[in-house]
Amino acid sequence: MPTEPDNRFAILHGAQRVWAIGAVHGEVERLQALHETLENRFVEGDRLVYLGNFMGYGSNVVQTQDELLRQRIAFLARPGMDPGYIAYLRGGQEEMWRKLLQLQFAPEPCEVLEWMLGQGVEATLMAYGQNAQDGRTACRGGALSIAKWTTRLRSAMHSHPGHEQLMSVLRRAAYTANGELLFVAAGIDPGRPLGQQGDTLWWGSGYFIEAGQSYAGYKRVVRGIARSLEGIDLDSYAASLDGGCGRGGSLVAACFTVEGVTADWIEV
Repeated sequence: MPTEPDNRFAILHGAQRVWAIGAVHGEVERLQALHETLENRFVEGDRLVYLGNFMGYGSNVVQTQDELLRQRIAFLARPGMDPGYIAYLRGGQEEMWRKLLQLQFAPEPCEVLEWMLGQGVEATLMAYGQNAQDGRTACRGGALSIAKWTTRLRSAMHSHPGHEQLMSVLRRAAYTANGELLFVAAGIDPGRPLGQQGDTLWWGSGYFIEAGQSYAGYKRVVRGIARSLEGIDLDSYAASLDGGCGRGGSLVAACFTVEGVTADWIEV
């Protein structure tokens, strides 16, 4: 846990339990079903973390963003709730979208675009009424042509109320105020302190935290996607909530006490 407040991270104050929701990947119907169940299980003292990767792969990326915003309003209408009790993490899909909006600055924009398309960003492009071929054409035209295309992408997002604001509040990771629980999108480098973590947070790596290891005094570390497709693991110190949503699988949420115990879980 960083020794000084760092706005790159979300700090969950006053938590007794924390609900964490795994990668959604544009599967809005699963997210709606999960929210409906969660409404009845979310109690006073609970906090909520979305573990990134709302975008990409699935066909309803825009509707997924709208559902996140709708549910935020619903939770904040509860007595005693505070905006700081809900955190949204940046996943690989959100990082790609952020980089895509700056594609004109990439040293090899054509190669970068093709790599992103292979990683699921095309679904987000299509959701905002754009297409990959226009991006390829823009890349061949040079930096000015790309800048015009990315301006269209920004305008497309801007036309959906709240979407830009949601992207602006994404955090690298979240942790409880007293350092019991740590939440990341995809992984952690066990050899680096949290304040020095880089792309591993949203892309993961070939390792997570090995059996028997711990990290920086946290009682549990929780991630939303396992890029090596290990799936759901609620028993290990390093828990994974990847049911494969958006890739033919389920959406998973789990509730952890500040003692590090898995108290409840939902799979839809």
